Amino acid sequence: MKAIILAAGEGTRCRPLTFTRSKVMLPIANKPVIEYAVRALYGNGIVDIIIVVGYAKERIMNYFGNGKDFDLNIEYVEQKQQLGTAHAIDQVKDLVDDEFLVLNGDNLVSAKTITDLIKRHEGGISILTVASANTTEYAIVEETNTKVKRIVEGQKLKKVSNINTGIYILNPDIFGAIRETLQSNLGEFGITDSIQNMVDEGYNVHAYKTNHTWMDVAHSWDLLDVNARILEDVSRSVNGTIHGTTKGQVKVGSNSIIREGSYITGPVVIGKNCDIGANVVIAPSTSIGNNVTIEPFTYIRNSVIFDNVYIGSQSTIKNSIIAENNIIGSHFTTDTGKNLLIELGGNLYRADEFGTILGDSNIIGGNVSMMAGTLVGTECRIETGTVVRKQIPNHSLVMQ
Repeated sequence: MKAIILAAGEGTRCRPLTFTRSKVMLPIANKPVIEYAVRALYGNGIVDIIIVVGYAKERIMNYFGNGKDFDLNIEYVEQKQQLGTAHAIDQVKDLVDDEFLVLNGDNLVSAKTITDLIKRHEGGISILTVASANTTEYAIVEETNTKVKRIVEGQKLKKVSNINTGIYILNPDIFGAIRETLQSNLGEFGITDSIQNMVDEGYNVHAYKTNHTWMDVAHSWDLLDVNARILEDVSRSVNGTIHGTTKGQVKVGSNSIIREGSYITGPVVIGKNCDIGANVVIAPSTSIGNNVTIEPFTYIRNSVIFDNVYIGSQSTIKNSIIAENNIIGSHFTTDTGKNLLIELGGNLYRADEFGTILGDSNIIGGNVSMMAGTLVGTECRIETGTVVRKQIPNHSLVMQ
């Protein structure tokens, strides 16, 4: 069976992190989200994969290549316009001639998650669902004894809490339904519309629920929760040099050094070629990428630090995400808030708890404080002594 990974979208709700990369390439425990999907497929013996790419496609293609390094055969199909999942799947119609599996590259799944669908599939179309208290942003699947009655977008149904994970087993019959969907006036063509049409016509469509890993990085701050969950399964592994103290599940990459007086409590992942200065404290649920320098007396907790970041001394970073190529001066501080309302693209979204998100390639002066819920774009300069209280667009100069 071939697998199709949908990875063409930008992920606008994950800005500013997706100004320079697609959502599927956001790192979780120092691996891009999509890699977990790839490895889940491999764990089920699926080695022929087609990735539908679009926005920032080069990052994905350069990372996986033809799949040889992953013991896989990977092909790419470009969706030049992001017109929905039905349109994306339609791009592969000439590359499949039998049943195939479809999943989203921006959802975190395990091999057991995929197994739950494959083992229960009995022909026709199969949908994988998961029980969720939050159904507002997802399609709800109503079924009786696994037989699907309807798929509802943007609504609530009494006594129905099973949401669509976006993981399917389809067959070439779907392309006829997709053709009808693409001829409609929907604007964005979702595969759930095509499947609903098949349900209405009496086609064999079943839904099966999984209790295994399925997590959605819907917004940039969701990366913190997903990262923390994955770090719980990290095994202790030290390939660098440790002069400080580590406790619990701590993974340190090659050529990294932890200097005297530093204290690291896992679960924590530290990448390659990092320099963790003396008397640095790194608390649980933190991942640090490659080529990161952290100067002395800095404290970091429950945060995600991407590659090529410099963090000045005596800084405090909590519940925050720092993207690539940021240079941060000393005494940098992030505040943390709960039940925050964050505006993105004219819409308000609620964040349970987080501090700050910095996009790529910013230069932050010393003694800068970030209020809870601040989002900083790319290539900004924030001068020394500034208190940042609101969102900062790309290429901004912020002065005290």
